[in-house]
Amino acid sequence: MLKTPREDPQALKPADEGVIIDLGWEILALKEIEFCGYYPGVVGKITEIHAVYYHANWGLDVTFETQVGRELSEFIAAFQEGRDGLWVALRDGKFAGSVAIDGRQAQNQGARLRWFIVVPEFQGAGIGKELIGRAMAFCQTRPYPRAYLWTFKGLEAARRLYEHHNFRLSLEHDVRQWGQNIKEQMYELQLSVHGQ
Repeated sequence: MLKTPREDPQALKPADEGVIIDLGWEILALKEIEFCGYYPGVVGKITEIHAVYYHANWGLDVTFETQVGRELSEFIAAFQEGRDGLWVALRDGKFAGSVAIDGRQAQNQGARLRWFIVVPEFQGAGIGKELIGRAMAFCQTRPYPRAYLWTFKGLEAARRLYEHHNFRLSLEHDVRQWGQNIKEQMYELQLSVHGQ
């Protein structure tokens, strides 16, 4: 069962590193970012940020938003501590980004990295790197043979983060989806099974 930061004060933790990023208009210290898991309203917030960002930047339609909302809701409803993970970044209490590890099919298909996004005003500040790092550290302590993710061509900053964590492109094909023609891509990472 998921616990909110109010129910589990240890769930809300500042970043471990004191990295300072100069965004030109603001100095952002990564240690000012807090990380937590589920909290009431976060399903809607993650869905909203995905829908708004991908519509504005890629023209994705309502089918994308409804798919994110439906699948994220199903994930949260079936969430099991130890099998699944959800990390949310907050700055001054404001949603800054998220990532999840869906372990429901981990033994057969691999652990799936999902719902990775950083709010545009916080992009380039190291939040994405920290989120992916936390998700991969979680996977490394589980008996998951593989991690994978689905994305599409053109998301270069995210691709660089995936490759930094040793994900490799394993599949690519053209598809008509979410109101657009996109080149869908799957990245995967073979994991060392914990304890072997």
